[in-house]
Amino acid sequence: MMKKKILFIVCLIFIIVITIFSMNSNKIITTSAQVISNKKIEWGIKRGKNHQQPDFGSENEKIINEYNGICIGSNEEPYVYLTYDCGYEAGYTDEILDILKQNNVKAAFFITGHYLNTQSELIQRMIKEGHIIGNHTVNHYCMPDISDEMIIEEIQTLHTTMYEKFNYEMKYLRPPKGEFSERTLNISNSLGYTTVMWSFAYDDWDEDKQGREEYAKEKILSNIHNGCVILLHANSKDNCNILDDIIKQIKSMGYEFKTLDEFKK
Repeated sequence: MMKKKILFIVCLIFIIVITIFSMNSNKIITTSAQVISNKKIEWGIKRGKNHQQPDFGSENEKIINEYNGICIGSNEEPYVYLTYDCGYEAGYTDEILDILKQNNVKAAFFITGHYLNTQSELIQRMIKEGHIIGNHTVNHYCMPDISDEMIIEEIQTLHTTMYEKFNYEMKYLRPPKGEFSERTLNISNSLGYTTVMWSFAYDDWDEDKQGREEYAKEKILSNIHNGCVILLHANSKDNCNILDDIIKQIKSMGYEFKTLDEFKK
């Protein structure tokens, strides 16, 4: 009888420990092949000086590279890659596309479900003019905070709808808010996606911080570097107003705009 009670207590303790462990927000997910962490990583950059490449932190960059992601290109080539995040349309994208066309520059536009459902004409134009459309998920949730099933739904629903509406197969993913984990990278990889981060960004997304065109120019031009993956937001009036000048100055500095399809590590 005593042995049964002891066995029962041991089993109960084991169940409690397993339950607490599984509820931990930084849980470890074990598969037959590997152990995958769900520790949330918030993408950050320590900017370089004199057009040197920035520092992402060795661990963060290592994880991105292990999952064949993109954050910065080769330091040996003066190539830059222009990308936009498009959560919603603020009325500037037509002009942005005009300027890109005039300067023969192709960009990548990472769209959400809202953008896909409301801006069909702009998306069709992006595709027609040779730009890349990337997946920014349906609802812009922080991916480490949601389940495997929800991550798959967030990515695949947008992917499927994009294909059905435009016969376009998306292959690049930008994690909402720049937040990811090894678990989320593993899932997006399994869906055939390449994760794209960035090596330059600034607070252009804030519509309360517009009217700073000289600030924006200085911020962008002083931080351009070999392999620069530029993140801009299409809802920024300043970005739209300075885009032509910025492109011309970046080219005059000796840099060449490339697409993500031409990315060189």
